[in-house]
Amino acid sequence: MKQKRTAIDLFSGCGGLTLGLKLAGFNVVAAIENDALAVETYKANHSEVLVCHDDIRNVSAGSLRKRLKLKVGELDLLAGCPPCQGFSALRTRNGAKQKRDKRNRLITNMLRFARAFRPKTIMMENVPGLAVHWSFKDLCRGLRKLGYLIEWDIKDARHYGVPQRRRRLIMVAGRKFDVPLAKESKATKTVRKAIGDLKKPGRSRDKLQNLAENRSAKVLRMIRAVPKDGGSRGDLPKSRQLACHKRTDGFNDIYGRMAWDQPAPTITGGCFNPSKGRFLHPEQNRAITLREAAILQSFPRRYRFPADKSKESIALMIGNALPPTFIRRHAATIARALTNAQR
Repeated sequence: MKQKRTAIDLFSGCGGLTLGLKLAGFNVVAAIENDALAVETYKANHSEVLVCHDDIRNVSAGSLRKRLKLKVGELDLLAGCPPCQGFSALRTRNGAKQKRDKRNRLITNMLRFARAFRPKTIMMENVPGLAVHWSFKDLCRGLRKLGYLIEWDIKDARHYGVPQRRRRLIMVAGRKFDVPLAKESKATKTVRKAIGDLKKPGRSRDKLQNLAENRSAKVLRMIRAVPKDGGSRGDLPKSRQLACHKRTDGFNDIYGRMAWDQPAPTITGGCFNPSKGRFLHPEQNRAITLREAAILQSFPRRYRFPADKSKESIALMIGNALPPTFIRRHAATIARALTNAQR
């Protein structure tokens, strides 16, 4: 039996990246994550992986390599997605806060681990705003000094089998050999294809699908009035809109419905709340459930999330996750590049 290629998942979250790597044939041997709920969720789905529950800045890369009994240069893939909130467009306000968010410096740990492991390949995913940040430029410069050939671009996950519009920066690198980015697909997966056959909340055996909503009568009336299948609050007469909506011309997607035959909008940590974006179900008078949000992130339906925690904490974990299908496509390309390099 052919031995699987080894990989390490830095900033693993609830396991989206790890799942994508596993689906592409990699053996994830270790993961690092600081958030307790994310670690709990990760272990529930990837119990065979060594998980370091700690701030990555406290983890010795050299000690971890020795613990895994890996020689320098033996690891096939080092992958990670440093926390991206510090680079997001909403937080930076056109760059004003870039230098003040301490999370921006966590990306330097990608280079620290690369120096210690000298992996054959590297993959990093993040928000598009990272592309112009000094930390990304420093990372690329440092990797090139180590002999890595880098390829990166900003891609939309909907072109890689994810039923969601989600623009992300993806970087791949090979040590002394080229690694291409995965090719885009012309076909896209829609909301209907992803969640159209799910049972209504309250009728499912899935606790995550059954979590109840709590809306005021006024908000419920407005939700019912929003036209089905892609309708927006802008379609309502002024008399039916909330006072706060009348005072702004922006954020037009809030209290909007998803469209059945299009990919979903970007799933964020506010995905259970219609006041945070276009998160109303295309047909039913409610926001999407957390299970639906996870599926739109391309997690399988049986992926375990702790339904006994707060909706806010679960939604944040799902919204911050990497879409496994997006990662699988790029990881499969990396696996082929590794095979070609060996030949």
